[in-house]
Amino acid sequence: MEKQLLDYEIDNTDIQLLNILQTNAFTPFTEIAKELYVSPGTVHVRMKKLTDAGIAKAPQIQIDLPKMGYDITAFIGVYLNKSDIYESVVKALKKIPEIVSCHYTTGNYSLFLKIHCRDTQHLRTVLHEKIQKIEGINRTETLISLEESFVRNLELPLKKTQHKK
Repeated sequence: MEKQLLDYEIDNTDIQLLNILQTNAFTPFTEIAKELYVSPGTVHVRMKKLTDAGIAKAPQIQIDLPKMGYDITAFIGVYLNKSDIYESVVKALKKIPEIVSCHYTTGNYSLFLKIHCRDTQHLRTVLHEKIQKIEGINRTETLISLEESFVRNLELPLKKTQHKK
C-alpha cells in the first residue's frame, strides 16, 4: 500500500481540489465536482489518496480567539543552552496548551513560538511559570502582535502541461 502512495502523482485536478478546500474546508464534494467537471466519486477517491499520502491533513475550524477571551497573540524567540537539547525542550513545550506553533529556526533564536493568551497577566504566567522553567531554555524574547493583518494558505500553482506533437 505504501509503495502505491509514493507513486501517486499529483495532477492539476488534485491541485485545484486542494486550493478549493484551502479556501473553505466545508465545501461539499458535489460542489467541487461541478466546479472541476468531475464526478463526486472522483473527488472522494482523490481526497482519500491525498489524505493517505499525507498531503491533505484533517481540516480545522478557525476560531475568532478574541471573541473567546484570548486577546493577546505573541511570538516568543527561545534561546537554548545547547542545540542538542532541542527535542527534550520541544517535548516540554508541547505540554503548554497556549503554544499553538513551534518552529526550529536559523538566526538569532533556536525556536520561534506563537502563543495565545487571555491578557498580559496570562502571558506573564505562561512565560515565567511554564516556558522559562523548562530545563535548557537560556532566555526568551517576546513580541506582542498588535494586529493580524491577514492569514492565508499558499495557493498551489497548476502544473504546466506538455503537449505531445
